[in-house]
Amino acid sequence: MSECGCSNTKGTGVGGPLSKGKVLVEFVYNAHGGAVRDQLISAGALTIVCQGCQTQFTLKTYLGTCSNCGGVHAVAPMNPCAENVQFAGKGFELP
Repeated sequence: MSECGCSNTKGTGVGGPLSKGKVLVEFVYNAHGGAVRDQLISAGALTIVCQGCQTQFTLKTYLGTCSNCGGVHAVAPMNPCAENVQFAGKGFELP
């Protein structure tokens, strides 16, 4: 776990659970070798508004896509609430 970036709690932009935007999305995608991204959100699914197209959708896992435009969103497992969901930006595609 020491290599996953979970210890980066200062939001420095190098990846960690307090990062913003695309950096957070990439962090969640890669966290623990990809084991986190497809897990159901522990506190339950979040109803959010896509930050790309403004369509409401449900984020069920820590990383998900808007059902309307495919915009990629993620939330860190340490504080999974709608206010902490981050958007990777328009045109971002998952590897």
